[in-house]
Amino acid sequence: MNSTKVAALPLVIAVSMNGERGKDSNPHIPIGHDEIVATALSCYDAGASIIHCHNSSTALTGREAADDYLAPWRRIRAARPDALWYPTLTRNGCDDLEHIALIDDEIGLEFACCDPGSVGFSQSGADGIPMGGYYTNSYEQIRSNLAQLAARQLGPQLAIYEPGYLRTVLAYHAAGKLPQGAVVNFYFGGPYGLSTRANSSFGLPPTRHALLAYLDMMAGVDLPWTVSVWGGDLFQSGLAELAVELGGHLQVGLESHFDPIDKPRNEDQIRAARRLAEQAGRPVADRAATLAIWRSPKAGQG
Repeated sequence: MNSTKVAALPLVIAVSMNGERGKDSNPHIPIGHDEIVATALSCYDAGASIIHCHNSSTALTGREAADDYLAPWRRIRAARPDALWYPTLTRNGCDDLEHIALIDDEIGLEFACCDPGSVGFSQSGADGIPMGGYYTNSYEQIRSNLAQLAARQLGPQLAIYEPGYLRTVLAYHAAGKLPQGAVVNFYFGGPYGLSTRANSSFGLPPTRHALLAYLDMMAGVDLPWTVSVWGGDLFQSGLAELAVELGGHLQVGLESHFDPIDKPRNEDQIRAARRLAEQAGRPVADRAATLAIWRSPKAGQG
């Protein structure tokens, strides 16, 4: 994308505002329905156009998981009827979308998650050797997930933990089977990964060459993309500036951010993203721009 087109492209600021980490890692992580409501509304006011949110536990499934999401998000939608957001998967991964269907039926969604691959999550043992297990999604589960999202006109938010995930996405794209509204979310493994202590992390490191390698894989493929750093600081890595320069978008927030000293709020990260957009001359996307740029099947539906 040339510099003129990049400058005209609104920057989508997506906020993954909570996750598996608790307040021991950052006291500003919203936990509980009241905190989720207050933080979400504050994030929209600060300039976020879309929020990714967890409920109280990814162990919940089906009706129970849906109700736990709906308790705060009905309130948020009452205050902000135009609010864009999407929930996460359960611990069953791509194999379990019942709660997505229930939420979509009751208050409507525009996007939902797909994790198109498998990845090892480790902690460094006392001897420095990685120990842990694998988060797995079979190719059959991925196929089912994407088919269900396409049937509901939900754009898949595609988490790219490892290069193999992107190869699978590109295969669907080449076959003409990738649902409309797909967004490629590059997850770079920072020094803490999903932990609160330094470890071997996952995927590609948050470096310029790592992002360029992913973009090389996507050469000739026109899909919107975001960057985030898990177990690190997106803004300290240099990837945020590079993504803004190259026409990408930013996925910020306390699900991914971790630093043993610095404890920002979700709103602080949004303001940092807005400063980069201003420096680059890119406008910040609102709801309508986000749906259009991310090619949601529901763009223009209100």
